[in-house]
Amino acid sequence: MKLAYLDLIGGASGDMLLGALLDSGLLINNLEAELKKLPIPDFVLKVEDGHRGGLHGTSVQVQIDEDVRYDWEGFRTVLEASELSPAVRTKAFEVFRRLEEAERRAHRVGPGMESPRPQELGSTDTIIDVLGVLIGLEILGVSEVYCSAIPVGVGSIASEHGVLPAAAPVTMELAAMVGAPLRPTDHRGEMVTPTGTALLTTIASFQKPVFELQSVGYGLGSRDPSSVPNAVGLWLGEHTCAEREELCLLETNIDDMNPQVYGFVRDKLQVLGAKDVWITPIQMKKDRPGVTLSVLISKSIERTAVDIIFKETTTLGIRRRDVDRYALERTSIEIDTTLGRFPVKVKYLSGKPWAIMPEYEACLKASKDLGLPLRRVMRQIETEAEQLLITQDDA
Repeated sequence: MKLAYLDLIGGASGDMLLGALLDSGLLINNLEAELKKLPIPDFVLKVEDGHRGGLHGTSVQVQIDEDVRYDWEGFRTVLEASELSPAVRTKAFEVFRRLEEAERRAHRVGPGMESPRPQELGSTDTIIDVLGVLIGLEILGVSEVYCSAIPVGVGSIASEHGVLPAAAPVTMELAAMVGAPLRPTDHRGEMVTPTGTALLTTIASFQKPVFELQSVGYGLGSRDPSSVPNAVGLWLGEHTCAEREELCLLETNIDDMNPQVYGFVRDKLQVLGAKDVWITPIQMKKDRPGVTLSVLISKSIERTAVDIIFKETTTLGIRRRDVDRYALERTSIEIDTTLGRFPVKVKYLSGKPWAIMPEYEACLKASKDLGLPLRRVMRQIETEAEQLLITQDDA
């Protein structure tokens, strides 16, 4: 499973992230071929080698024949009309949704009121930066992205809204929406742009993975300050046999809620991205039966998970604590067997298939359709999958 770690040395912007991908091995021809699937004006990506301080890397400039201005609906229309992969389009919709929500928060726009126009963000350049990064990660086969803390500069910057702090309100709202960790610095000027922050807070977990490094690239920003290299580092690699994750455990005791609601809450938390959700029977005060709702999550979605629990349950308080977990690489694939094509989960150890588990629902359906005992179906699928994946790999 390939992963990427983003080291925000001097900050991040859309074009810096794009430069880091190209410096890490992404081929410009492959990237441009995918970007041409967007219904936008003709453009050229100007890619140059360069350095910031003593650090060498790649810079990218987008040159556009006719820079069209878009509103939020215009962004969505471009994505809907494109021929990009569903995964890329889904992520892109989420990036622009977060940008719109952050603009609303920054301008104190209440529910039911019209969203403010994107201003500097409403350009073809923004579309290319966002889609270019998402496409690049897909081409490189990156399935997980991690990121260091977001550096924040001091001072002020000029914008179409007027003078703003270097830590732009939209950027700060984006970070606050996911509880992203910040790293205040003494560097003067903007270090992370709204587009860069929207990408990071959508695609990345702010954790430190343990992995085997394969390649390194650096994306360069347009400025070259003396205080810090204006660059973002991209480290590409693969998980080691067991990764240590820094997670958060949320727990609450409940004794006054309709039991039918628990399944709904669990499903909603799992859709959010919870690693695990479970319920434990307990005895509460005055001998009332109750349950403990436990939720294991990444810290990047902690705030959202807390909101869901408060909104969807009767609890008045939630306990939280940091926990560490070792997790092996796993994946879901489909294999051909004598009983048909079945989905299976594969557990890896030291990069090799180690154990197979057939998907229960698929085996249950086959058991009913074929008139065979469920245990026999599961055992046969597991045996054939092991022969195909594990025995073959050992050979």
